[in-house]
Amino acid sequence: VRKLEAVETLGSTSVICSDKTGTLTENRMTVAHLWYGRQIHDATRADNGDIFMAARRPASKGWEALARVMGLCSRAVFRENQDHIAVKDRLCNGDASEMALLKYFESEYGNTEAFRNQYPKIYEDPFNAFKQYQLSIHEQAVDRGGHILMIKGAPEKIIDKCSTFINANEEEVQIDGGFIASFNETHTRLANKGERVFGFAHKFLDPVEYPEGCVFDHTDRLLNNLCFVGMVSLLDPPRATVPTAVARCRRAGIKVIMMTGDHPITAKAIGRAVGIISPGVRTTDEVVPGDGEPQAIVVGGTDLAGMKDDDIDAILQNYPEIIFARILPEQKLRIVEGCQRAGLVVAVTGDGVNDAP
Repeated sequence: VRKLEAVETLGSTSVICSDKTGTLTENRMTVAHLWYGRQIHDATRADNGDIFMAARRPASKGWEALARVMGLCSRAVFRENQDHIAVKDRLCNGDASEMALLKYFESEYGNTEAFRNQYPKIYEDPFNAFKQYQLSIHEQAVDRGGHILMIKGAPEKIIDKCSTFINANEEEVQIDGGFIASFNETHTRLANKGERVFGFAHKFLDPVEYPEGCVFDHTDRLLNNLCFVGMVSLLDPPRATVPTAVARCRRAGIKVIMMTGDHPITAKAIGRAVGIISPGVRTTDEVVPGDGEPQAIVVGGTDLAGMKDDDIDAILQNYPEIIFARILPEQKLRIVEGCQRAGLVVAVTGDGVNDAP
């Protein structure tokens, strides 16, 4: 602490705006569920509670397609000289979500580096909070040659770019209303468990239009008619000390607000687990006639984008328990400014670049 005033201001805090991942949760992610062929598949759970695959999953076109995107559309890597260490205990460089996917892939395929060498990466568009997806393009040194585009990110963003999916009969077929209903039901089911859900898709590029040596610079025009290959959910448990800390803040008169880029359903599940939404309290989307005025609200980034400052001020004033989800860094700043307009002393905490616009 360089200035005593900082300590004095912190002691006067009346609102804490907290990120979720790595702050309210442990940032120790593991793969919990897979969804492909319109079926949910559980990951094997070890005796110590860690989640990983003990044996390779049965081969199928759907699983192979999902695993390929999982292994290739990634920036995470294992640190060197760890072959003698169990996969789940190896150290990695990368984002926590990608490290979990890398370890899962390694437990299935055995040598991620060798697998990636079969599909050299020639273009990459890293994940960012605005687009909510990560994209890479690879040469196919195996299979049928040419290039393959791979993408992963927020499921609702990925599915919008897709026109086909791989069904349980291992056929690539057109997306229809039945598939969308199954997709939405599964996404909601996994998010309600407090799991972070990613969608995955691929697209084989025309080798005539995109020959060997082709330079990719503008990929937006490629993001249509993709094949949706599945979803993967990650479990990131809440920190054991957080519910007590939230309760103590409440007793001290400090309001705790969650601000996260995760899906609103996932955010709400974690919010309930740590006490940001109190037991028995209904949010605005859960109230039924006769319940009275709701005391909690979950606001999505899309809704927030259409709000004026007065709307934000009203939410901050009228709801004791608040979660903002699927929001951008600049939206986090708007929320903090709203608290300041109300004369509140705001403390902001988080561990990622998206926590500091």
